[in-house]
Amino acid sequence: MSRYIDEKFSSLCAYTPGEQPRDRKYIKLNTNESPYPPSPSVLAAINQSEAESLCLYSDPTSKGLKQALARVYHISDDHIFVSNGSDEILNFAFMLYGGVSGAIFPDITYGFYRVFCDLYGIDAKIVPLKEDFTIDPADYQNTGRFTVIANPNAPTGLTLDAAVLESVICANPDNIVLIDEAYVDFGGQSCYELVKKYDNLIVCQTFSKSRSLAGARLGFCFASPAIIEDLEKIKYSTNPYNINRLSQAAGVAALAENEYYIANCQKIAETREDTVRRLTDLGFRILPSKANFIFAEHERIDGDLFYRQLRERGILVRHFTDERIRNFNRITIGSPEEMDALVQQAETILKGVGK
Repeated sequence: MSRYIDEKFSSLCAYTPGEQPRDRKYIKLNTNESPYPPSPSVLAAINQSEAESLCLYSDPTSKGLKQALARVYHISDDHIFVSNGSDEILNFAFMLYGGVSGAIFPDITYGFYRVFCDLYGIDAKIVPLKEDFTIDPADYQNTGRFTVIANPNAPTGLTLDAAVLESVICANPDNIVLIDEAYVDFGGQSCYELVKKYDNLIVCQTFSKSRSLAGARLGFCFASPAIIEDLEKIKYSTNPYNINRLSQAAGVAALAENEYYIANCQKIAETREDTVRRLTDLGFRILPSKANFIFAEHERIDGDLFYRQLRERGILVRHFTDERIRNFNRITIGSPEEMDALVQQAETILKGVGK
């Protein structure tokens, strides 16, 4: 780092995104993208006319996108905030609410939560998952802190029922509870309708996973109108034109063909269950996932070695170095053909290790 940096940022440990190598063609099962392309209406919306309008600023209110979300989710648009990826919502929420009383979240979860705490000097209470990697809701009762729970959790893929999460929301009436639902469309239960009932709740979602728009950087959340005003204030204080014209057009078009994406989520869930069955037959231990990825380990091969051997064979998965999960790999659910290749290579790799 340069000698000009503010000292409080010099020791910041930044988030590490999934690798995007360019040295060869890989089967990418490491960043939880959709294996299916955007719907035809999205491709039509990003046309020459729209591109020619890039000389003009985008709508800072994202009015059309909010109205489209309101129609799909049957909620008024004053309960909706849209963002440049759901990470922007998380960033704003930690900035706004984390410093008031500190934050609390699991030890194994989305890595950006720790980064935001470090970035803003937030006191973080990090709660270990149970031995089976589940979240104990009792750990999040009456926390007195900004409470953040990913549901389904990442990288485990495990979920809590909406009724359980409602008990957490009820138990923290004086603090914000944020439910990060990036993967909810693959089998989880959403809490978004609860924002009509609780004014301390933020439910965060994204277009990146279930709507095939990871490259468009579109996120959104549901919350009370007062919380939406908080988020809008920070947006207008940092980047008023946070969503570009093409991404706004793509988002509106995707919502108009929501059935296409619901069907894709179902296909991904079916491929996930088939992959779990086949890998389990090979001796893998796999946590019960409701996301578009699985979390797998095998007693006969070290997790890092398995990751590296797959990479040598042109398949990328995500390996983590945290001690509790170092033997696991997170594997995105790709197309059936991609998962066939994964299973075949896993079988080959296992044949080369001792029993």
